[in-house]
Amino acid sequence: MSTWKESGIWKAIVSLEDHMPSGQSLIYLAIAVLLSNIALLALTESQRETLYARVSSWAPAVARRRRISSANTPPRSLTPEKKVPNNAPPSAAYKDIFPPSSRDVLLKVAESLPPSQKKKLGSQEINQEEFTKNIIPFEADYRECGPSTYTPMEISIAEIKALGDFPDYSKLSGVPLPEAYKEFEIEKALPRPYRPFRWAYHQTMSQCKLEPDWWLELESNYVARIAERKGLFEKHGKLVLNYLPGSELGCKEVMENALQFLCARYPQYFSLSQSKSKGYVFHNGILNNETVIKDMHPLHVLLENVPEDFAVMLRNPEDGMYYFRAGLLCSSLGWNVDTKLGMQLKEIHKPIPDYKAKMEFSMDRFFSHLAPHRPIQRGSWGLEVDQPLFMPPGDPHENFRSLQVPNLPLSRIHLRVDWQTLRRLPLSGAIVFNFKALFTPVQEFRTEAYVPALVAKLLQEGKRSLMEYKSTWHVEHVVVPELEEWAREQERDGVTVPEWEVRTLEEAPWFPGWEEKWHRQQGF
Repeated sequence: MSTWKESGIWKAIVSLEDHMPSGQSLIYLAIAVLLSNIALLALTESQRETLYARVSSWAPAVARRRRISSANTPPRSLTPEKKVPNNAPPSAAYKDIFPPSSRDVLLKVAESLPPSQKKKLGSQEINQEEFTKNIIPFEADYRECGPSTYTPMEISIAEIKALGDFPDYSKLSGVPLPEAYKEFEIEKALPRPYRPFRWAYHQTMSQCKLEPDWWLELESNYVARIAERKGLFEKHGKLVLNYLPGSELGCKEVMENALQFLCARYPQYFSLSQSKSKGYVFHNGILNNETVIKDMHPLHVLLENVPEDFAVMLRNPEDGMYYFRAGLLCSSLGWNVDTKLGMQLKEIHKPIPDYKAKMEFSMDRFFSHLAPHRPIQRGSWGLEVDQPLFMPPGDPHENFRSLQVPNLPLSRIHLRVDWQTLRRLPLSGAIVFNFKALFTPVQEFRTEAYVPALVAKLLQEGKRSLMEYKSTWHVEHVVVPELEEWAREQERDGVTVPEWEVRTLEEAPWFPGWEEKWHRQQGF
């Protein structure tokens, strides 16, 4: 290998000195930098590595800073799967990334269909060029599209219509129907005691695989909650329920999924029937009524029967990104359907601390690749005075968050857990985010091993921007002293080990002994 000073590039730089007018030092320097970059490109890989090693030995501090650069644009040689940090933009356009296809499972479902339906389904292979040319437009109603139009899941509109209403979503998605919960009693039912506390606490999705039996979880306040949610819609209208063009198939799909789940999980209370005059009818034995499916929008069917929130996200074929296009949200705090509808995923989460820096890229990538058979669940939490279910911007209850009431009774303070799930629908390709608000008096923590110490740690030492976003300050003056006393009490009584180092519990999102307590309190 020739030395740097022996190279032709070096000689060219030196020769320029004889031809440079006085006062042109900046131009000289610029040309030198340009030629030096050309020289680097001319070197072989081994020569470049030798040069970098020597430079690093001359200036180790500079080299260390370069390796931990936080530049937003990654080097072109890196692949996002292995080397790009989570906050970096992807190298490939999402427009060219489609979700995992449902083509194979569609043909498996076809095996159990009547011949009249089966013959309307296409072949296993489809022409990819025709598929990409005929993707359903973003705002198109699938019912008005041609038969050769495709959803992002490689399913044609002709095939969707051939499947009809209430196809077997367990086969289409790969998510099994739940086991029948025969011992369930709605009058006694309590939600499982979710405690999604983590330490160290960072802004991550912190998700796990969905438990198919527990997607939609009913509790003893079912009748009252359904009535409350219907009242919220009557009062606030489009702030809690609205939908945009193009969301028709996604809304139908999530509604049918939900009703199939309820009938399988709670057969003693729910059933579906079909007649020539009414079509499909959902029978609700808790409310003692029936819903004729064809008579109302799918989100209204959910409003009438399912006490959970649903947000439908659709892929825009123009950019491959996901947008909020339809929602039934009666449990939001500080925002509502009206303030978020139509937004892209990153716009929805803009107020969340650290989202852009730590989660935006990974979330966009996750949405692009999520498969129907891999739904997830997760929980978020906060502390509230009383039990506010829906709190739009400007709601009077917000005043509680701006001050610490001196004589606030501990009995009025509740843990609020928003237990959330995320799934891809197999036909439309929509991603459905759904959640349910669950309230627990913080006094329950006293008998839950390690929970007081863990929550006290979070409130006192959690990252300030995250805790401020959770708005826990307004109750900390009451809660923290009690938590610290309960933690000492648990250690004295042998419930927890002495000098326990606070960390995320192995039982998360629950706590040691949670099942025994839960079954004891609800009576089954």
